[in-house]
Amino acid sequence: MNNEKTVDVLQELNQFVNDRIEGYKHAAKVTKDPAHQSYYKDLVNQSTKFSNEINSTISNFGGSPEKGTTAKGKIYRGWMDVKAGITGSDEESVIESNIYGEEWAQKAYNDALDHKGELPQNVVQMVEKQKQTSLATCERLRQMKESAD
Repeated sequence: MNNEKTVDVLQELNQFVNDRIEGYKHAAKVTKDPAHQSYYKDLVNQSTKFSNEINSTISNFGGSPEKGTTAKGKIYRGWMDVKAGITGSDEESVIESNIYGEEWAQKAYNDALDHKGELPQNVVQMVEKQKQTSLATCERLRQMKESAD
C-alpha cells in the first residue's frame, strides 16, 4: 500500500467534506424553518465527525490534516450569497443548494473510491460508510424539497 497515495486521496476528499461543513453552517444560518435549522446543525456535526475521522486517518498514514475547502466550493458559496441577496433565501433554494452540495460530495466519494485498489481496506470501508450516509442525506433533502414545493 502506498501511504502517499492514501494521504493524497483523503486530503482531497476532506476538502469536500469541509465544503459540506461550511455549506450546512450557511444553510442553518439562512433557513427560516426551525426543523430545517436543527437538521442542518446535525449535518454540520456529522460532517465534522467525518472530517475528524479522515484527518485522523491521514495522520496515521504520515500526512498533514486537511483543514481547507475547495476553490469551487468557495466560489459556489459566494455565488449563493449573491443570489440570496438578489432573490432572497427561500426554503426551496436553500434545500436545492444543499442537494447540489451533496451531489458534489457523492462525486468526491466516488473519485476517492476510484482508487479502491490502491487504498487499505479500512480506508475503503470508512469512505464507503461516509458515502452511504451522504447518499441518505441527499435523499432526505430531496424529500424536504418535495414537501416545500
